[in-house]
Amino acid sequence: MDPQVDPHAEAGTYPDLRVQLDAQRAECPVVRHADGSVMLLNHFDVASAALDPETFSSAVSAHRALPNSLDGAEHRAYRDLIDTYLTDDEVAAQEPQARDHATAIVAALPRGVTVRTVLDIGTPFAVRTQSTWLGWPREIEDELVQWVADNHAATRSGDRARMAAVAERFDAIIRSLLEPRRSGEIDDVTSRLMRDTVDGRPLEDAEIVSILRNWTAGDLGSLAASVGVIVHHLATDVALQSHLRGLVAAGRTQDFEDAIEEILRIDDPFVSNRRITTRDTEVRGESIAVGTRVILNWTAANRDPEVFEEPDSFNPAEHAAANLVFGIGPHVCPGRALTLMELRVIIWALLEGTTAIGMSHERGPVRELAPGSGWARVPIVLDPHQIAG
Repeated sequence: MDPQVDPHAEAGTYPDLRVQLDAQRAECPVVRHADGSVMLLNHFDVASAALDPETFSSAVSAHRALPNSLDGAEHRAYRDLIDTYLTDDEVAAQEPQARDHATAIVAALPRGVTVRTVLDIGTPFAVRTQSTWLGWPREIEDELVQWVADNHAATRSGDRARMAAVAERFDAIIRSLLEPRRSGEIDDVTSRLMRDTVDGRPLEDAEIVSILRNWTAGDLGSLAASVGVIVHHLATDVALQSHLRGLVAAGRTQDFEDAIEEILRIDDPFVSNRRITTRDTEVRGESIAVGTRVILNWTAANRDPEVFEEPDSFNPAEHAAANLVFGIGPHVCPGRALTLMELRVIIWALLEGTTAIGMSHERGPVRELAPGSGWARVPIVLDPHQIAG
């Protein structure tokens, strides 16, 4: 049974959140919710709010999350630390291990039968590459895979107690990994972080856990979801698949990453981030009082026809400058280069290791249930002309 989707769901059961958001944005780009929060859907409004932390603060959570819940100089101090782990050189150093994992995963996939994209490709790849990067042991991978599924289910349930319990489970996993590193005998990214400082003082355990949670807890699920989105596009668009196969054959890695980012713009699985207003403000004539929770909807903004004339058209060169998949402003995703490298490596390996990728005729794809976006289930067949056996 697929733990990430209702087993009774059939293709088309869940509506496409993008369609709903496109309609909402056209009718009213500033949406007021019953709980008093406000959602921004227009590209200009979303980008403007993200670029104005003095009005739209990130200190929206009851829990201190590093660096997501910080603003100003405090945020900058933690970002400066975090950015040292995600430089171009650091990312390049991780590419060989990511490629090894991708190659092994693709080689082990059956041909001519249904393969579950998110569960059989995206999730194991995300867990293995992230664990290797951080120096976490192989024996923890099954626990992390199960955690991804449980976290996904808890998030979809909307049950705050359930989500908190799953989050605490992840923090417990991280804390268990800190203990054997206190002696200083282990040298990896996690132990480096434990020895690091911010503003001249050592990081506290709670800060280390928060940073590692930020690097992994969300990224494991989002990386797997991104693989699902990209593979669905390739399996349903023969011309696009052919184009990317041509980029592989020519070794054009940068163009390949640009293509990935454009596919994610069209169907953005990183739906939104939250802010809270620090003062009374106004957006498109709508008054927003101080203390209002504001949702910056990246999925809607990335499909705004005022910026992207044909939102579903694939045009990386024309759309790149306005693409908000990884955010904008001081909280732009610090892991953008790492994520794009990892996605390039796994999709590249999938194309290099096959001659064709098609949708399965046994089961249809299932959209993610709102408030999520992307695909919960993407059943595909690799080299459909081959007979498994």
